[in-house]
Amino acid sequence: MVTGGAGYIGAHTSRLLLERGDEVFIVDDLVTGFAERVPGVPLLQIDLADPTSRQPLTEFFRRHSIDAVIHFAARKQVAESVARPAWYYQQNVGGLAQLLMAMEDAGVGKLVFSSSAAVYGAADGAIDEAHDTRPVSPYGATKLAGEQLIESSSRAWNLSAVSLRYFNVGGAGWPELGDTETSNLIPIVQHELESGRPPQIFGNDYPTPDGTCLRDYIHVLDVAEAHLAVLDTLPVEAGHRALNVGTGIGTSVLEIVSRIIAVAGSDLVPVSRPRRAGDAAAVVALVERIANETGWQARFSLEDIIESSWASQQHFRTLSPTAGFPRTVGS
Repeated sequence: MVTGGAGYIGAHTSRLLLERGDEVFIVDDLVTGFAERVPGVPLLQIDLADPTSRQPLTEFFRRHSIDAVIHFAARKQVAESVARPAWYYQQNVGGLAQLLMAMEDAGVGKLVFSSSAAVYGAADGAIDEAHDTRPVSPYGATKLAGEQLIESSSRAWNLSAVSLRYFNVGGAGWPELGDTETSNLIPIVQHELESGRPPQIFGNDYPTPDGTCLRDYIHVLDVAEAHLAVLDTLPVEAGHRALNVGTGIGTSVLEIVSRIIAVAGSDLVPVSRPRRAGDAAAVVALVERIANETGWQARFSLEDIIESSWASQQHFRTLSPTAGFPRTVGS
């Protein structure tokens, strides 16, 4: 079962599972996901955070003899989480709680959880899994609470689980599966260029080579492949661990923006703005643990991320000439 399997990362993972011959079932409320991303895949449309979801989930597990879950379904907008913290806990932690109870009821003991580097908060530098977890947003706090709930569950019953802490995900494995929300740097810059507005860079005086923040950008297909690698190496015995998913390479915001402008063939020049509160100078994943435990490592380059993301936006542009994406944040 892939919860949130009609979403951006979920649909990529679902397609890879199908391509290798796995039997896939999807649970998604279709609020931010699109059923068109996963045609022909059995889909249960349900809100996991609904207190009544446990019974239908348990029945779904038993009816389809499901033996493992990859859990993506969650709300993920930092600003929205700041405005609606209690609702974010209800959605992200409450939905996970309903899922875990249904898994226990049906005897499903394997879980790969979609966590986030947001659990590290304002951490700076090269980050490994032992780094302090001090989230600075309610969104990040719900991801950490989810990891803690899974950890407790793994001690209470026969649950073998891994939480994957993604860094900055971008790109598209297939144009039709691209990111449809303008909430991350790459789609934001693309949307600005399409609208004829110069991209904005917040802070150009950080202690980095070009003065802008350094971040670890990873291709969505690499992230999807990480889920399969982790799923295939889940131990038989109960337990929980967290693994970073990134490239281990830092790229500056200015470099990202400049490359997007070049791929778009634009002559717009980025505009520098003052720093935003809480932005760290450099955040890069240390990824030795996932490589050692599963053999997985990122394959795609920054160019692959930007070029595939731009191609995906142009794909959606042909479907909807008046809007660069079929859905923007808040619509």
